[in-house]
Parts: sequence; structure tokens; C-alpha cells
Amino acid sequence: MNTTTLRRNATNVAVPLVFGVIVLVAWQRFVEWRKIKPFILPTPSTIWHEAVDKVNLLRAASFVTGENAIVGLLLGIIVGTVVAMIANRFRVLSELITPLAAAISAVPIVVIVSILNNMFPLGSQVARRLMVTIIVFFVVFVNVARGLRQSDPTQVELMRSYAASERDVMRKVRLPNAMPFLFTAIKIAAPISVTTAFVSEYFGGTQDGLGQKIASSMSSSKFPLGWAYVGAACLVGLIFFAAANILEFLAVPWQRRRDSR
Repeated sequence: MNTTTLRRNATNVAVPLVFGVIVLVAWQRFVEWRKIKPFILPTPSTIWHEAVDKVNLLRAASFVTGENAIVGLLLGIIVGTVVAMIANRFRVLSELITPLAAAISAVPIVVIVSILNNMFPLGSQVARRLMVTIIVFFVVFVNVARGLRQSDPTQVELMRSYAASERDVMRKVRLPNAMPFLFTAIKIAAPISVTTAFVSEYFGGTQDGLGQKIASSMSSSKFPLGWAYVGAACLVGLIFFAAANILEFLAVPWQRRRDSR
């Protein structure tokens, strides 16, 4: 890794951190200056102290939401990729699935989650995981399908000139070309999966996830704790996004070399 790349990577990390610190300091000063009541907007320092005191509660709720998000994310990635490959092979199927997937993704989360919650036991996490799977599926399907379609025609024709089967063309040409599209989809879907998981927790089911904890804390006037749960949700989303970037860095080295030019 050359000096230019190291400098660029350091800048990419430092700029968001500095911006975040500036926002927190400005938030603290503004609340103190305007004497804003805690039930409207607590200070970052108050939220931090509450988070430290209740770290075990935050960790437990984060694990519940994170587990729902990771299960739904993995299922959505697998199903979305497989369906995109099948749709690429059969054009009629592609024309059927694409508008259907778009229509499902346009339905509000509250509607689908409410239906799913009625289909499974009250203490089950399946409804939330399925909700995450549905959202992730659409993101992955659209991006992978585009990557499969944009394969180099010359490479495809060369493979066919050697009497390669469609399976070989898919494995050696289309899938490698679609990998950057897949990881772009994963980077988009990773934080979305966390958001979908804790939003789904507002509408029934068990009371142990971040979504329910935020709602119950706010309704019981524990506003700093509620904001601490919000911060925990943000942290889980950032962890998912960072993991997606690391996975792309390790799994698609040719894309990394192309970007460094």
C-alpha cells in the first residue's frame, strides 16, 4: 500500500471523526446555552453518563437487534443473489420479479411487520428477521442483476466460442463482474438492515430489542436512556457498515487495485 493510499485512507477516517466531535461539542454548547429541557433534548454528556451506567442493558438490547439484523441480512444477500442469477438466465422470470420486488419494497414496514407478527408466536423473532430479509433482498437483487447484465460482451462471446455452458459463463464471467455490484449492495443494505430490525421492534413481538427499549424509555420519561439506546442503534449500524467495507476489501482485491489507480 503506497503513501497516497495510506493518506487517503487516513483522511477518510479522520474527517468523519472530526466532524462528529464538532457536532457533539456544538450540541452540548447549544443545549446549555438555550437551557433546553432534558425531555426535549438532553446533552451528549448526560446521554454518555446514562450509557455508561446502563451499559449492560444497552449491550443486551444491541445483541438482540444485531442478531435479527445479521440473520435477515445474510438471508437477503443469499436469496437476492440467487434470484438475480436465475432472473439473468430466464428473461421472462426477470420481467416478473423486478416489478414485484419493487412493489413489495414500496409497502411500508409497519404494514408488512404487522402481518408477519400475526403469523408467528408472540415471543418469536422470525417476523423481524423476515422483514429485514425482504428489504435487503430488493437492494441486493437490483444491484446484482445490474452487474450480471453489464458483463463484457466480448468475454461472453469468447466463452461461448469455446462451447462453454451457461453455468461456466455465469461462474467465470458474469459473477466476477457482478462482485463489485454485490458489495455495493451489501454496504447499502448493512446499515439498512439494522434500521429495519429496530423499527420492526416497535410493532409487537418481544420487548428486548433496541426499538422497544427506545419506545419504553421515552414513554416512561427516561429520556437520556432513550437517547442512549438510539446511540447504541447508531453504533450497531456503523459496525455493520464497517464490516461490509472490510469484507469488500478482503473479497474483491481487483476492485481495490482498480480504485487505487
